Amino acid sequence: MSTETHGLALDGTAMLGRQLRRLQNSPGLLILTQTMPVTMLLFFGYVFGSALAMPGAEYRSFLVPGLLVATAANGIMTGMFQAAQDTHRGVTDRLRTLPVSRAAVPLGQSVADVLVTAAGMLPFLLVGLAVGWRVEGSALGAAGAVGLLLLFRFATTWVGIYLGLLTRNEEAAGQLGGATFILPLLSNAYIPTGGLPDWLRTVAEWNPISAVTTALRDLFGNAPVPEGAAWPVARPVAGSLAWCAVLLAVFAPLAVRRYARGDG
Repeated sequence: MSTETHGLALDGTAMLGRQLRRLQNSPGLLILTQTMPVTMLLFFGYVFGSALAMPGAEYRSFLVPGLLVATAANGIMTGMFQAAQDTHRGVTDRLRTLPVSRAAVPLGQSVADVLVTAAGMLPFLLVGLAVGWRVEGSALGAAGAVGLLLLFRFATTWVGIYLGLLTRNEEAAGQLGGATFILPLLSNAYIPTGGLPDWLRTVAEWNPISAVTTALRDLFGNAPVPEGAAWPVARPVAGSLAWCAVLLAVFAPLAVRRYARGDG
């Protein structure tokens, strides 16, 4: 391991500890992020489940992977708000004066976010089991689904960190972050896209959320890959990995550079 990599690992671990302590001191936010997906599962599962043609239990099995991915996509919102909050309050400027790797701060934030997301999956999946969702595929496939989900959360958090450094304001980040709720609505997270108009179906199927949701449904064994879909959905695992790679390749360097320049 090179000296630079070793330094990044040590500094990143220190920043990870800072982020976890920060979350520990904000129990309200932590509780909200953990309970909201469960609330949405119960609401959408029973309200939409009774309105759609598919049986309620089947729809809830269809819905659980979609809500998992929608929650992972919220990494944009949480990453944006935390980065903007640190910048607005001057914390980012103070961190820049420390002799730490410039990539360590956003890296620590993104890793902490993934750990919290992983912990929050357990109560959600327990409620999912209670309302009829089951892992109908192999254990290896289920493990792959969880890994893919956390990778997607890691990627979306980097998107949020960059946008938070760009906005530099808590209020603006909160308003912009709230607008991200529309992203799962323009996907197959909540409903199948087969009945949508062609142009809207194309938009939905090129949404990264659709690829990851389809991959999770396939790996969990909850629903087959739809026929005639766009490439990211027709090859959902490959499409999901490609989207994660693109998001990380674009936004991670942008976030690190903006943080390092001191204009974020």
